[in-house]
Amino acid sequence: MVGSELQRRVDALAEDLGRSVAINDPSVRLLCASRHFGDEDAVRVRTMLQRSAGSEAIGHILAQGVTRWTGPGVIPPRPDLDMLARVSMPLRWRGTLLGLLMVIDPDGTLTAADLDAIKAAAEPMAALLYRDFLVADSERAAREETLRRLLSADPAERAVTHDFPDTSTVLIAEVLSGESARIEVALRTSLAAATRGREPSFYVRGRQGVLLGAADAAAIVKQAEDVLGAGARCVAGIGTSADGQAWIARDRAAVAVRAAATLPRFDGIAHWDDLGAYGLLLRVPAPARAHLPEPLLALVAKDPGGRLVETLAAYLDHAGSSLDTAAALHIHRTSLYYRLHRIEEITGLDLADGEHRLTLHLGLKLLPLVRD
Repeated sequence: MVGSELQRRVDALAEDLGRSVAINDPSVRLLCASRHFGDEDAVRVRTMLQRSAGSEAIGHILAQGVTRWTGPGVIPPRPDLDMLARVSMPLRWRGTLLGLLMVIDPDGTLTAADLDAIKAAAEPMAALLYRDFLVADSERAAREETLRRLLSADPAERAVTHDFPDTSTVLIAEVLSGESARIEVALRTSLAAATRGREPSFYVRGRQGVLLGAADAAAIVKQAEDVLGAGARCVAGIGTSADGQAWIARDRAAVAVRAAATLPRFDGIAHWDDLGAYGLLLRVPAPARAHLPEPLLALVAKDPGGRLVETLAAYLDHAGSSLDTAAALHIHRTSLYYRLHRIEEITGLDLADGEHRLTLHLGLKLLPLVRD
């Protein structure tokens, strides 16, 4: 909530320029805006109604490097978003970026005098934002720290009074690739959108955002990637706890997000309930290739095309059923028997021996987790 003095200054600048003016926070979330002057576009209308420009528009604005600007600059239009060009002026107080002043300028007709007026208005606006920032940021930081402690594996940290809703679900979103300066903005934007309409219950640490409660993981991932821009990758893991202990759900979400980042089968979003054996295997540090069973390494070395490894995995996953394995691989059982015999020759192991099967099966499950 911004003060009336800041709103008054925004309105005054808009009247002087005859343009629509707005102030967003560094995450491009609307703080206050003037009335329309007939120059509004779809992005501004959406922002006024929903307090958010949308992840694609946010990504476009941040991609211009606006948070590093020292003076007014132009944000080019995005016709596909029905977004007109804008002049943006970062609002800083003693080096801290507190907001982005936006003035719609579709035809580039703001004059040098207009730009001077924008620069002159920026400093007192930044001072007012700083006053509000000190209060809001300390409250947010305290709430996030309380949530972090609530979800900690340390019982001593969890022994704090909190007002968060009881829940058995925790979601972790992790940015694997993307411009580092935009990671926090991307995570906060996507998690705030996921909690719109209820009290925000998330915190951000480094490349991860941790959300208490159920949410649309696919939407969170997409919004984060939109903000980060082309080439970015975000994944998500969901953990649950049948007895409602949120810290257990958070622990399981941490395992699930590692699965989402590591195993292609999950396509970037993994749920604890779907991990199976990986719920245990992903808790150990990633093994080096040399740590895998020697018989499996021998098979991998003699099978560059991967056909025998695929056959072995299918055979073990189908509990040694030749009928089910042949059907899954779409081959005749005679071909399957030949391949199994070849696997035994290379590995020196007997697939009729339970210990030998367990050794190979564990090795196969660890194979996608190995580090170079």
